[in-house]
Amino acid sequence: MQLYNTLSRRIDVFAPQSPVSVYICGITPYDTTHLGHAFTYTSLDALIRYLEFRGHQVRYVQNVTDVDDDILRKAKEVGEDWKALGDRWTAHFIRDMIALNVRPPTSFPRATDHIPQILDMVQRLLDAGVAYESRGSVYFHIDSWSAYGTLSRLGREEMLVIANERGNHPDDPNKRDPLDFVLWQASTPGEPSWDAPWGPGRPGWHIECSTMAMHLLGTPIDIHSGGSDLTFPHHESEIAQAEGATGQGPFVRCWVHTAMVRHEGEKMSKSLGNLIMIDDLLKEWSADALRLYLAQHHYRAVWSHSLGELEQAGELARKLVHAAAVRGGSEEALDPKGYESAFVEALDDDLDTPGAIGHLEHLASAITVAARAGRDVAPAQRMLRSMSSVFGLRLDRREPEQAVVQGWSQHLREFE
Repeated sequence: MQLYNTLSRRIDVFAPQSPVSVYICGITPYDTTHLGHAFTYTSLDALIRYLEFRGHQVRYVQNVTDVDDDILRKAKEVGEDWKALGDRWTAHFIRDMIALNVRPPTSFPRATDHIPQILDMVQRLLDAGVAYESRGSVYFHIDSWSAYGTLSRLGREEMLVIANERGNHPDDPNKRDPLDFVLWQASTPGEPSWDAPWGPGRPGWHIECSTMAMHLLGTPIDIHSGGSDLTFPHHESEIAQAEGATGQGPFVRCWVHTAMVRHEGEKMSKSLGNLIMIDDLLKEWSADALRLYLAQHHYRAVWSHSLGELEQAGELARKLVHAAAVRGGSEEALDPKGYESAFVEALDDDLDTPGAIGHLEHLASAITVAARAGRDVAPAQRMLRSMSSVFGLRLDRREPEQAVVQGWSQHLREFE
């Protein structure tokens, strides 16, 4: 199996030992779940399911960024308690994942459940000399970490522009450098805070993920993933924190980033107000149609929402359902091995889901033709179901998989 590694900028051989450790950056829970979210989480669901298809066990963590500048700002805008807002939107996200038949993570931690571990990480960074305290806040000093920028390969000026767009405060008088990022943010009136050796405050965005990833999975992590917009500053800063605290690397073996989804000529985002919401799409389209629509785009390729492509995916979903249920005869059985081999070859090549779906469709067509000719299609139908499961397709089953419902329901109870 080969995967594109953002760190190396090439497609590398990926040969993990079981269990495979996977960390996926989760939502900041407000105004979710849009098509861009769904593309990321269904693409990575296909990766996890394919690893299992190949016989690997997977330990998978997806976090919830439940305290963050965006959450606090949104809560203030709508006049709602920040925790209640986050819980409500996280529950909404979970229900969307169940509807799309996306596998639940092994662990689904809130950032606020790991404050003691975050405090320990911040202290380790201070002890290592790569962080400093100033007026109750603690910052990572990027000049103390020469490898900063290795993942994103951005110049300093580019870094500053992007960081400022994503929550950086370059004019913060407590910082030594405009690019230094906050590890522990001193409390301000009306915001949640926790006690710390440097004074009451709350964790910075980046320290939350590196702490939870290391605490729950150890290092090195086999796959760390999220949308490509997280490459900088979030993932770049995660590396600096994790390796700065431990003095060891790599923090992650393979960085896998999903592309942005566009709509109306722009990146789909909350700030632009051009979101296509999954619960709205599910009112008109089946979950299988949506899963096929998303998987027909390679995870690294930027694409634009298209109603025509969604309609084609709906037709393919119906074709697969028919092939899975059609009755054959007792003549020579249709051998599905060639289709399976082509399917595996596609997914081994940097998770080529569009190519794999093409082979899935070819098998469905072959089953339909063979059934009409009175051939035994039962073995081919079993293979069709197995291949379809990599994409979380239900086919003729009315409900999501039991493991999906049960797993997410356990997480859901913490947010209702």
